[in-house]
Amino acid sequence: MAHAKNHDFHILPPSILPLMAAVGGFIMLFGAVLWMQGITAWMFWIGFALTIYTSFAWWSEMVTEARQGDHAPVVRIGLRYGFILFVMSEVMFFFAWFWSFFKHAMYPMEEYIGSEYVTPEIYAVDPFHLPLINTLVLLLSGCAVTWAHHALVHNNDRKALIQGLSIGIVLGIFFTFLQGYEYAHLLHEGWQFGGDEFYSNFFMATGFHGFHVLLGTIFLIVCLIRAMKGDFTPEQHVGFEAAAWYWHFVDVVWLFLFFAVYLWGTSGL
Repeated sequence: MAHAKNHDFHILPPSILPLMAAVGGFIMLFGAVLWMQGITAWMFWIGFALTIYTSFAWWSEMVTEARQGDHAPVVRIGLRYGFILFVMSEVMFFFAWFWSFFKHAMYPMEEYIGSEYVTPEIYAVDPFHLPLINTLVLLLSGCAVTWAHHALVHNNDRKALIQGLSIGIVLGIFFTFLQGYEYAHLLHEGWQFGGDEFYSNFFMATGFHGFHVLLGTIFLIVCLIRAMKGDFTPEQHVGFEAAAWYWHFVDVVWLFLFFAVYLWGTSGL
């Protein structure tokens, strides 16, 4: 039940969740280093489980706060600004991979040779088959999410909201399936995850994007469940708005990947 507020801010009670998130993230990343060194994988999975539990508990509390009316207009503005900063950090993350890709493609240098130019190794992938299909699938998914957002904000049409989210989720899952199929085909053709700079940049950039698609799909699924339970109004839907922004960010990153890695990168330079 929503309760009346006599101020515009939300005073949070003390919580152990931020500490649990920090500890879980540290254990997971430190465990990943141990796993990559072939020592043990248990620490990574313990940290991963703790991180997942903390995320679920924290976001569940935020949903409860929204239903109780704690997310006043000023609070919602703060949440939006916070999520925008998060997306900006993600932009810089992918910027690093684009920088590495273009640097090694346009001016590669072998170790211990100094500034001697070495012809880059580029392995062609036909961009107008599976990559183009995946591009269309992801863009159509973004259109479906935009439709759902428009239906909520302008018409308060919950049926269209649920339909749009459902279509976006199905297309997002289809994108992940197609990318997995593409990876299996490339590995069968002799590609290697860490064979050289091109292989490394290709799989790291597209692979991390695929990971973000998976996270965005989960984000949308949570929004669909909440929409089916009656959450979100035209005035208060920060959770869904954040999911839509994140999904459009994923769309834009893929467009840059498609034109840079698939079109420009495999055109023979």
